[in-house]
Amino acid sequence: MRAVGLLVMLVLLAVGVLAGCQRSPQTVKVSVALDWYPWSNHAGLFIAQEKGYFREEGLEVHLYTPADPSTVLQTVGAGKDDFGISYQPDVLLARAQGVPVVSIAGMVQHPLNSVMALRESGIQRPRDLVGKKVGYPGIPLNVPLLKTMVEKDGGDFSKVELVNIGFDLVPALVGKKVDAVIGAYWVHESIVLEQQGFPVNSMRVEQWGVPDFYELVLVTNEKTLSERPDLVKRFLRATLKGYRVASQDLERAVDTLARASPQVDSKVEREGIRLLAPLWQDAPTFGWQTAERWEAFTAWMRNAGLLERPVDASKAFTNRFIEELSRER
Repeated sequence: MRAVGLLVMLVLLAVGVLAGCQRSPQTVKVSVALDWYPWSNHAGLFIAQEKGYFREEGLEVHLYTPADPSTVLQTVGAGKDDFGISYQPDVLLARAQGVPVVSIAGMVQHPLNSVMALRESGIQRPRDLVGKKVGYPGIPLNVPLLKTMVEKDGGDFSKVELVNIGFDLVPALVGKKVDAVIGAYWVHESIVLEQQGFPVNSMRVEQWGVPDFYELVLVTNEKTLSERPDLVKRFLRATLKGYRVASQDLERAVDTLARASPQVDSKVEREGIRLLAPLWQDAPTFGWQTAERWEAFTAWMRNAGLLERPVDASKAFTNRFIEELSRER
């Protein structure tokens, strides 16, 4: 009888173990398209990868830079990528074109885009650009950004010569093909130029009449939000852990980034992350976004003629997951 009882107990135990295995979530493969090659803004993601935060959430995450980073919103919108990093203005442009992408976290709370000129040029403020050549990377958004800045400073924008130089911003400025550039990050290109021996004056767009906006945002698509909210929450939970760790030790954050991507220029990134990290933290909690900022920048883009169709700013972002996760801490 004891033998029978023991056998029954073993069978029940085995059934319980199997049932537990069936209840455990299987590892889910997740694809994340980056906005550019790995740099300090991606440190939190690579920390979450290295420390196993994604794995703890049952996620196998693939972080990669697309051959053409301008396609991130299209691939995320179509579901080819689960998540991506993009820009608030681009999210609004995409939604005006019917691409169903939504920002789930404001990664960088303020613009990084700026106007830069070599310090030796004497160009210190937007109105100094009147009568000068300004290089830009061919992205339409940069034109109204520059126009707003120049006119806010009392300058005649019609007397500014725009030159499409692609993304060769640093070489064009150093080679004096142009007098200034717009589209350069004051947390990156300015450091590259300084380290090459070319000090610059930087003019941040939001300090000269452009409404404040989220430079970099984490996005997914509407279908994922409605059908797989648990996936979004798990991914964000691990991501937030990564950025908390990155914020607490910037040196180690760059070390992690360099291990994941050896082509990273650690000398540049160690300076850049010190400027960037405060922009991760300038919110009630990492990733928080406000309706006021989305609405104000949407109105500015509409007035600048950038939006093909009206866009409901309230549907372009959500704080749902950031809010839920903040309550878990």
